[in-house]
Amino acid sequence: MSARAAAAMVFTTSALVLVLEIVAGRLMAPYVGVSLETFTGIIGTVLAGIAVGAAAGGALADRRDPLTLIGRALVLGGGLTWLAIPIVTTLGPGMTGTPADIVALTSAGFLLPAAVLSGIAPMVAKLRLSTLEETGAVVGGLSAWGTFGALVGTFGTGFVLIALLPVRTIIIAIGAVLVVAGIVVTGRSRGGRPDVVESGLVVLVGILTLGIGSPCDHETEYYCVRIVADADRPSGRSLVLDQVRHAHSDLDDPAHLEIRYVRLLAAAAELVGPGPIEVLHIGGGGFTLPRYFDHVRPGSDQVVLELDDELVDIARAELGFERGSNIEVRTGDARLHLDRLPTGAFDLIIGDAFAGDSVPWHLTTREVMTEIRRMLRPDGLYAMNVIDGGSSGYSRAQLATLYDVFDEVTLVEPADGIGSTPVNQILIAGDRPIPALPIAPGDGRVVSTADTRDFVGDAPVLTDDFAPADQLRG
Repeated sequence: MSARAAAAMVFTTSALVLVLEIVAGRLMAPYVGVSLETFTGIIGTVLAGIAVGAAAGGALADRRDPLTLIGRALVLGGGLTWLAIPIVTTLGPGMTGTPADIVALTSAGFLLPAAVLSGIAPMVAKLRLSTLEETGAVVGGLSAWGTFGALVGTFGTGFVLIALLPVRTIIIAIGAVLVVAGIVVTGRSRGGRPDVVESGLVVLVGILTLGIGSPCDHETEYYCVRIVADADRPSGRSLVLDQVRHAHSDLDDPAHLEIRYVRLLAAAAELVGPGPIEVLHIGGGGFTLPRYFDHVRPGSDQVVLELDDELVDIARAELGFERGSNIEVRTGDARLHLDRLPTGAFDLIIGDAFAGDSVPWHLTTREVMTEIRRMLRPDGLYAMNVIDGGSSGYSRAQLATLYDVFDEVTLVEPADGIGSTPVNQILIAGDRPIPALPIAPGDGRVVSTADTRDFVGDAPVLTDDFAPADQLRG
């Protein structure tokens, strides 16, 4: 194998391992969500595959013809890459999103392809080493090409591929490239032609993979999106992002609020007075509340910060959202928009941004709450939706953070309290006394100021330097 071919082989296989690592998160998201724990489990598991593959590939290269091994590893790696789709699709619905489940699902779908592809680099090194005098140059050069390939795979996938192609298409294309390359390499090795049984099994896996449908109605850069019609309400539509229902919209009646926590957030608007109001929404989702305020409080001016521009189009096409002149939508990360919004401009700010069932950590901190306070009018309120249960470590920390910035804070919990199962809790903060929230029977219970203080206890204040929001959740 020439130096150029060796560099290309190591570059390509290393790049494809990193492509698989990134798309693993998107393929698994409908089942285990998107969180720090998800990415930690995926990165750790793929790294384990890289380590095992490098060790095994080097050991095999010392015992057998490396060129034959490379060809077979490419074909096998392609087949295992294809197999990741039916494995994740089959096992995913039984997963709960715990760290153990994340590691288990990643291992089942991606550990072996990462290991097989990572075993190719030491096989290539074995082919290129002819004397001990050139060991450093050969190994160092191939390592550099492998690292460069990993960088291209990382940047290319995160910045380009995910935005252009569905995740399953990317995985199928990777498998096809590997299988074809493996057949070519095997044909040039001393082994002659590919093994018939092995090739047949790989083809069967490819056919099986092509037959597996996607659980997504739409696949955006950030989410697997499903729109689910109500069984008992013909005009009702639920928005499911990955594995979590994020919103419900009634196409015929914008005033209908199906979800309990949404009704509580809407009730917070009753505390800022009647008539048109100025509202900032941190998180758009299904745009249920912007539609609601536009309907029940005509003339209200609203700004919506939504991460995913494709989700805005889906809401317009399938969830009844109409982008009027009094509703401004700004797409991209909400944190990047905050310092561009005017001071003292809003009567109500609603925090309802989620990644899976967690608030993105960088939207939980004292620095963000300080920006929110700046944007509120003196009598304005901030209403935030959080999900927590059990010890409610995150919810308590978020309350502590609000207390650190605002003069008054109120907690609204479910009517039957907070149990071991994570539930929606509404946190309301401002710089003036907060009246009792007008809550419908069964929707929730306002916790007294004294009980809220006791609930917070010694919970830490979240800051940009320390915000383990995912880890604190009960």
